[in-house]
Amino acid sequence: MEKLTAYSLFDVIGELFSEEISFAVTNTEEYVFYRASKRINLKISPGDPVKEGTITHKALHSGEKTSEFISRDVLGVPYHGIAVPFYEEGKIAGCITAIYPALTEARSVVTLKTQDGWVPVTYEEIYYIESKNRRTYVTSSTHTGTNKNTLQEFEFSLPKDSFIRCHRSYIVNVKQIKEIYLDTHSTFVLSMRDGQLIPVSQSYSSYFRKMLGF
Repeated sequence: MEKLTAYSLFDVIGELFSEEISFAVTNTEEYVFYRASKRINLKISPGDPVKEGTITHKALHSGEKTSEFISRDVLGVPYHGIAVPFYEEGKIAGCITAIYPALTEARSVVTLKTQDGWVPVTYEEIYYIESKNRRTYVTSSTHTGTNKNTLQEFEFSLPKDSFIRCHRSYIVNVKQIKEIYLDTHSTFVLSMRDGQLIPVSQSYSSYFRKMLGF
């Protein structure tokens, strides 16, 4: 009954993800649950070992939330993944992984909805992307508007060398950061080139420092 309850819970959690996202749960060595999406299927089965090089393997060995692109060389299918290990009695007991399809469009603009219509802005023009009141706002050097994508979707479609998630409500273009200030709670505040101050939350501060190398 306990196993059935756990599987039912995993299945319900999987329903919370969009139809584009696959969902996996592992212990420290093998997969115990896998739910494929309509867009991407890594063809994992419960009982399969966690393969070296996967996003899940990286998270289990680092002990930290891990987010990156994995090439087709690992499982035969390229994907973006975010994996979060969980603990029992102070030790890593397993990992929960969300698997996103790798976007193949050679897209270099984000189209914003404004009062006057739709405006495409290049990646280089974007200062930051904000989630507020269940809408996604994009602020650029030329326009500010909304976009249909969520921050999570932007996190996996924008170039990783330029855009970093720094808060549950913000993604920033690192090339548009003017200065970084230490905050009072061992986190940071970003001064953007448009004058806006954006927080780096505690849950993202370690990842942010690692990505920017300081």
